Amino acid sequence: MALRFEILGRFNRARAAQLTLPHFVCQTPLFMPVGTQGTIKGLTTSQLEEIGCQIILGNTYHLALRPTSELIDELGGLHKFMNWTRALLTDSGGFQMVSLLHLADITEKGVTFQSPVDGKPMLLTPEESIEIQNRIGADIIMALDDVVRTTITGPRIEEAMYRTLRWIDRCIAAHKRPNEQNLFGIVQGGLDPALRDICVKGLVDRNLPGYAIGGLSGGEDKNSFWRVVAQCTAALPEDKPRYVMGVGYPLDIVVCSALGADMYDCVYPTRTARFGTALVPEGVLKLKHRAMADDTRPIDPTCTCMVCKNYTRAYIHCLVTKDAMGSQLLSYHNLYYMMKLSRDLHSSIVEGRFPEFVRGFLQNMFPEGDVPEWVCNAMEVAGIDICSCCAPFSSSQD
Repeated sequence: MALRFEILGRFNRARAAQLTLPHFVCQTPLFMPVGTQGTIKGLTTSQLEEIGCQIILGNTYHLALRPTSELIDELGGLHKFMNWTRALLTDSGGFQMVSLLHLADITEKGVTFQSPVDGKPMLLTPEESIEIQNRIGADIIMALDDVVRTTITGPRIEEAMYRTLRWIDRCIAAHKRPNEQNLFGIVQGGLDPALRDICVKGLVDRNLPGYAIGGLSGGEDKNSFWRVVAQCTAALPEDKPRYVMGVGYPLDIVVCSALGADMYDCVYPTRTARFGTALVPEGVLKLKHRAMADDTRPIDPTCTCMVCKNYTRAYIHCLVTKDAMGSQLLSYHNLYYMMKLSRDLHSSIVEGRFPEFVRGFLQNMFPEGDVPEWVCNAMEVAGIDICSCCAPFSSSQD
């Protein structure tokens, strides 16, 4: 095992920890931006350090296609290749094949898919996924799992969960660098509590360095989403990191952290930036709107990032979707917002003021008191009193 996980503070289920990885000492809860091709679109590694980014996620599938894992290995690993001295996490490549490619066929052997290069069938096995990730050299590597969207029901969910457990043993056996790279298992089981439970127990028996909750953020309703997170975090070991995959909405991160999760990743903050949307305490600000054309205020008057200190909404409105600079500035601001949210979650838990932080966050986002019902339900389970934020009889779903 190449990590240390030390809990520094708690509030009920929420925890703030120090996660020591081979390349960086991280503070959790933490958000990881997605750098598909070994880059966060439009930002340099020094800018990412400047805004407090601790771990970047790389996509194994994209990196294996270009520039290839062999070349990355030859050039000294992904850290050196992209000039990033802090921590890296790579996914297994399975999700991309299922979501991006037609005719991905999953069998016991692995995932068969059409090569985007020449259309020929290719097979990604658990062994090959780990071999590629061993060459790339990230601090955390993910097991290949059988990915099924949560909106699917029936026997396929059960089949995928049991296959994920069989594949974890193949991943463990193939992992050649356990003292330098941490292999995380992924809890599957759709929205079925019994299947999730079997999967958690099976993975915990393997005593892995950390655990991810997979198969969410695929279109399931929010009530189902938080209940799966609550169930898995309650059953996973206290002394290991818990990573909810594909979660990037600030509200979801606050709720999941209250329920005891530690790590998150998503393309949302940077993708929404490229569409001209900024993250602000009130929710989002659409810079493309005509009202922004002569607005001389910063994106967020309370934000201390380089963008908010130097540029107006009017200027960014002028650039947005027309000039690369617009999406670069918005990506910088949005990731700064996410890193500050992570730091605020961490410090509020350590300093014993987490409930106050949550209430302040919800009051900013829902000044009318229309906090969604699923958030109220989740906070009740998390033991956080948010009555002062909610108008009576609020029952909106999202």
